[in-house]
Amino acid sequence: MKLSVIIVTYNSEQDITSCLDAISASQPDAEILVIDNASQDRTREILQSFPGIKTLFNPQNLGYARANNQGISTAQGDYILLLNPDTRVEPAALPLLIEHLDRNPDCAAVAPRLLNPDGSQQLSIRSFPTFSSVLIEMTGIPRLFPSCPRLNTWRLRHFDYEKPGPVEQPMASCLLIRRSVLVELGGFDENFPIYYNDVDLLYRMARRGYQTYYLPAARVYHRIGGSTNAIKPKMIYENHRSLFNFLRKHTPKTRFFFQAIILLPLLEISALLRVLYWRLSGHAAMRPSNNRPK
Repeated sequence: MKLSVIIVTYNSEQDITSCLDAISASQPDAEILVIDNASQDRTREILQSFPGIKTLFNPQNLGYARANNQGISTAQGDYILLLNPDTRVEPAALPLLIEHLDRNPDCAAVAPRLLNPDGSQQLSIRSFPTFSSVLIEMTGIPRLFPSCPRLNTWRLRHFDYEKPGPVEQPMASCLLIRRSVLVELGGFDENFPIYYNDVDLLYRMARRGYQTYYLPAARVYHRIGGSTNAIKPKMIYENHRSLFNFLRKHTPKTRFFFQAIILLPLLEISALLRVLYWRLSGHAAMRPSNNRPK
């Protein structure tokens, strides 16, 4: 079998139908595995109406990393597509991604161009975060000079999305990876249940010499945060904690001890400011009441 598609859902009723329809139309022979993390809306009912897909209904929310590992452990395809339910692949996208891995045995993973629902470019490519690049980003200066490569060393606001080539960390909302590589790496690190599990996976891939490639001709629409926007404050803090834990995991202990003294309070302040901005901007009043993170 060439392709297995793994989708983790949580309260995804608004997105999952269009996501599955697009996959089925593009790759009718693909194995589709959907792992649902105890959705409380109509997601499970919708999944049961789709013939030919394999579903696993977890009795509780096990987190994004663990749910993906459940899918990886049973997937049969040579290639595994990690796909968010809030995406919609264009018909030509998956054939292009598959063809790239077929023709480039040195490449372990390939990512498409992610677009917002209105067709605008989504900033989906970054480099791996480091202590220095995170500190520079937290000053806010890179936002003032988005075209300056020396300042935008992490979030890469200057990245040329028209140009294909090797990248470090594409957003894993849609990412095609060789199953053999995922098995070799042991899948996702479940110590990162929601955020930075994809960054950690790609980082471990890169350390073993595997290449990740960006292919702009493959286009995928992505509605960011379909499952997490409803509890944004909690997710903001979780995002900052996961960044801290990523740096701690991949930095020598002696060096990180001194970095943490600076980094930890700054991340806490940053998270607090982001939560305050979210509340003051009026988003809190618009959130649904039944969503939880995936």
